[in-house]
Amino acid sequence: MSLDTRYPALSDLKRAAKRRLPHFVWEYLDSGTGDRELGLKINRAGLDAVPLVPSVLHGHCQPDLSTTFLGTTYARPFGIAPIGMSGLIWPNAERLLAAEARRARIPYGLSTVATRLPEEVGPVAGEMGWFQLYPPADPETRRDMIRRAKASGFVKLVMTVDVPADSRRERQRRANLTIPPRITPAMVWAMLTHPTWSLGTLRHGKPRLKLAEDYAKNHAAASSVAHAGHAIRGYPDWDDLKATRQEWDGPLIVKGIQRPEDAVRLKEEGVDAVWVSNHSGRQFETGPASVTQLALIRQAVGPAYPLIFDSGVEGGLDILKGLHQGADFVMLGRAWHYALAGLGVTGVRHLVDILTDDLVTNMGMMGAHSLSDLRPWAA
Repeated sequence: MSLDTRYPALSDLKRAAKRRLPHFVWEYLDSGTGDRELGLKINRAGLDAVPLVPSVLHGHCQPDLSTTFLGTTYARPFGIAPIGMSGLIWPNAERLLAAEARRARIPYGLSTVATRLPEEVGPVAGEMGWFQLYPPADPETRRDMIRRAKASGFVKLVMTVDVPADSRRERQRRANLTIPPRITPAMVWAMLTHPTWSLGTLRHGKPRLKLAEDYAKNHAAASSVAHAGHAIRGYPDWDDLKATRQEWDGPLIVKGIQRPEDAVRLKEEGVDAVWVSNHSGRQFETGPASVTQLALIRQAVGPAYPLIFDSGVEGGLDILKGLHQGADFVMLGRAWHYALAGLGVTGVRHLVDILTDDLVTNMGMMGAHSLSDLRPWAA
């Protein structure tokens, strides 16, 4: 039985991941915020509501999926979004995913609150590496983080601004997850019954916020109430943005934008691209679907300004909808970790194939010979 018949969709990789992950890890990966996790449902409903109309008599479509974005050419219009504590989800995940991103020529985002340092991941990702910055409270810390990201080879900086307060993430609370993890009897049992994850974690070491610890040596474990960046977190404002723009001389992306007026101001402030996202329902339970705001933001910033989109993307058809609604690039976070946890590196490569085939198939249905054919807003 081939991978494509046993795991034909992301949902199959997701089920495989759930079997191989301890409960507290699964809850960290899969959960949103709020008791009803409305953000997850709103994102799904928003994507489902985007209509795409088939077109006929366009001949054989063999679209070229390569795209140039902010000066770098990528093999696909999708990439690997940063996820905090990625190495908790699967041992050594940051380096494994960075290597696969480089192999597939798609971007890889390393979080400020990763379990690996920029110096450990940047050389692995090469020119596919993007560094995601949670702006810290201390300006000297920010400057040093930016310096280290640059020296490690990261070519784009992603400033995330949609975490102005802690989210509740009730499922994580119920799982008694702390950052870094605090060992409890229930956790020990979960690890014993999931030996592949446990042996890998033993080999690579207890997941810790290594970069944060470089600047906050004495911070205590935060409860699951807190975002993983709690130890060094800041509360960024427009002055922080201006300072970051001055300190980083490469392409600057600002992530977590939902209001058109914010996107317009960011464009005016010299930000190179805006990342439309509601943090995949992990920060704010209500509000509109990210894809709904994407269309409004595209209209506000005009056809030429670079936009990235994420939140709720579960397959190639969702990527297609993001591109159609205004995105130049679409990022996925959880999906890659489902694939890695479910089947290891093989799963990541298989997911690239699933997304690619899904894109090509549905572009054929729409008569789209190129990515530009999917962008009515650019006409």
